[in-house]
Amino acid sequence: MKFTLSWLKEHLETDAGLDEICTRLTEIGLEVEDVDDKAAFKPFVIARVVSAEKHPQADRLKVLMVDTGSGAPVQVVCGAPNARAGLVGAFAAPGTYVPGIDVTLAVGNIRGVESHGMMCSEKELQISDSHDGIIDLPDDAPVGQSYAAYAHLDDPLIEINLTPNRPDCTSIHGIARDLAASGLGTLKTRPAPSFAVEGETPVKLTLDLDDPKLCPGFALRLVRGVRNGPSPRWMQQRLIAIGLRPINALVDVTNYMTFDQGRPIHVFDAAKINGNLTVRRAAEGETVLALDQREYKLSPNNVVIADENGIESIGGIMGGEHSGCDENTVDVLIESALWDPMNIAKSGRALGIITDARYRFERGVDPDYMVPGLERTTELVLELCGGKAAKAEIVGYQGHEPKIVDFPYSEVKRLTGLDVSNEESNKILTRLGFTVSGSGERVSVAVPSWRPDVDGKADLVEEVMRIHGVDNIKPTPLESHATVNAKILTTLQIRSRLAKRALAARGMLEAVTWSFIPEDQAKLFGGGSPALKLANPIAAEMSDMRPSLLPGLLSAAQRNADKGYGDVALFEVSGTYENDRPDGQRRVAGGIRRGTASLAGAGRAWSNAAKGGGKPVDVFDAKADALAVIEACGLPMGNIQIEQGGPEWYHPGRSGTIKMGPKVILGYFGEFHPLTLETLDVSGALCGFEVYVDAMPEAKRKATRTKPALELSPFQLVRRDFAFVVDKAVEAGAIVKAATGADRKLVTGVNVFDIFEGASVGDGKKSVAIEVQIQPVERTLTDEDFEALTQRIVASVAKFTGGVLRS
Repeated sequence: MKFTLSWLKEHLETDAGLDEICTRLTEIGLEVEDVDDKAAFKPFVIARVVSAEKHPQADRLKVLMVDTGSGAPVQVVCGAPNARAGLVGAFAAPGTYVPGIDVTLAVGNIRGVESHGMMCSEKELQISDSHDGIIDLPDDAPVGQSYAAYAHLDDPLIEINLTPNRPDCTSIHGIARDLAASGLGTLKTRPAPSFAVEGETPVKLTLDLDDPKLCPGFALRLVRGVRNGPSPRWMQQRLIAIGLRPINALVDVTNYMTFDQGRPIHVFDAAKINGNLTVRRAAEGETVLALDQREYKLSPNNVVIADENGIESIGGIMGGEHSGCDENTVDVLIESALWDPMNIAKSGRALGIITDARYRFERGVDPDYMVPGLERTTELVLELCGGKAAKAEIVGYQGHEPKIVDFPYSEVKRLTGLDVSNEESNKILTRLGFTVSGSGERVSVAVPSWRPDVDGKADLVEEVMRIHGVDNIKPTPLESHATVNAKILTTLQIRSRLAKRALAARGMLEAVTWSFIPEDQAKLFGGGSPALKLANPIAAEMSDMRPSLLPGLLSAAQRNADKGYGDVALFEVSGTYENDRPDGQRRVAGGIRRGTASLAGAGRAWSNAAKGGGKPVDVFDAKADALAVIEACGLPMGNIQIEQGGPEWYHPGRSGTIKMGPKVILGYFGEFHPLTLETLDVSGALCGFEVYVDAMPEAKRKATRTKPALELSPFQLVRRDFAFVVDKAVEAGAIVKAATGADRKLVTGVNVFDIFEGASVGDGKKSVAIEVQIQPVERTLTDEDFEALTQRIVASVAKFTGGVLRS
């Protein structure tokens, strides 16, 4: 929300300066985002052309001698057709930045003649689009004085960052009301509009809606005999300052009312309206050419204003080109209406239209200002364009019924810690427009019509707090306890942080992706149920809650690859959604690697081969990442089981499932199915994983948090190799599990180091070689001990896998 200082002071009687006003705005919750003090216009001065001679080398140029009021005249080369001796205009000296052409001036040489500055046009100073000639001021304009001050271009511009719950401050009057309530000046009140009314408005209006809330009220008035020329300079300057382009007086008045009073207004050229007007739902496929020169295809979800020829306006969002006002408009229909905020938001988003009217209607406008807003607009139209006003046609509006909130004054202390007296709370609410009735510790408060965001007592506490001063809340340390505090974070929070740290330590970069994904991607990864479809998506392609982190991470990796960064490793620890119940939200650590971005490092094979890098990522990179997360979260790795295969979006032969016991699934890893990558429009060597952090069982509570004593065996670790011949269908993990279970006290580790298939081991067979680590604990093992352990290992593998020692 932008406004100039002088515009604000038209509503607020105050001697406060720019800095004090900006500070107070932020203090009361209207955060100042930017301030333009117009310092860029200070170098421009009023100057008089003393003489104007023809350029010796150019027919269309003139050599001017210009009196700037600061000494001898300076020489300026100018090509403006209206340059002449005696003209008074705006001069820019060398070194001045000219905003309209984005140039910093220097002493120039134009066709052999030096030019020490520039006489400026209105376009060069961003006053208007006119550049047919240089600025021509009255003869009595003070030479040597600041042109910005003379032309009121030095009016500071303030921009505040409005939160969506403050529709009352989408107007300059509303901002002034808040400042006045904070004690910074007095709110100015205008006298009620007064003008003569002649006759009836011949165009009648009908509300043909199945839901009255879609248009709770509509006011219409005809003004005959207007002259629709340019709006006055003061209005144009204010509109230009906030980024709007002046069009004509009628349109500029509607824009002015939108920002001045927060009341969007629309005007129709009455001569272009055929018959009466009807507010109705659009028919399926009905189209309208809007004022932005674009044609929109509508649906019954959109509310429109139509005459007998068809749609003339998209209600509350944008008018139609057909009935727009131009310089030929003589009779004008002025509309001031109320629209359902939710319908406006949905329609605007579906159509992709962003306008100042939509911005205000979807937040909620003051219903009680519908008719006064029409009156004030009519007064401005009569003042600027002339004409005769007819009686207003008002349909549907039943009046505003104020909300009554039961307000215990004690809530201020309870919710904020501030000691605010009942009397001060009462005064603050009254200054803000609330009506307080009753006495004692509990009162009834009537909410004003311009505050649709206030629903309960907590909202009233917020109003008291921000006007009394958030800076008055004193920082208070948390209560200290005599004993050591218990852990603050939950197990899930701790594990989420440990997972992030572990993945970052493995060279992966954390990403934050959208929780919303397209429906086809959701279905591809096991989601897409109607319960997880968004009722009001922020974009058409973000329609479903994500069932997996992988679609967002894969898309992010592809965007990096498209920009030349093909070797990326990304991870995210966040939520996924299986259903719309609280227990359907999972906490997942997921990640992907692309190209050669392995733990050993990315790059060309010949530059990184010594470290094991330079190879395309594969299933084993994803497996290592997943297991690193599980280990970082503190789970006993000896209980982890790996099974071949995973969900359908993984490659069936290059993926795995991580389990703890037969039922607890901790996650999946692997390379991706080619169809998955094709559907996502993703390419390259890719692997990924997802670990369900919330599925990890809680560790058993220990009697003490003290770590047990470190026990190291004084005996030498022994390694023995075994090669077993098993069926090809037998997984290597089953052999590892069987060997480990042969003697859990002595066997401390089992690793697979070779797999061989060939005629020498038989058809349908393979040889799996493992290394078994044996750690004696109580004594040095004898040959007999090793022989007995070997027999137990062989017997265990034979029992669980059918394997036999390879001869």
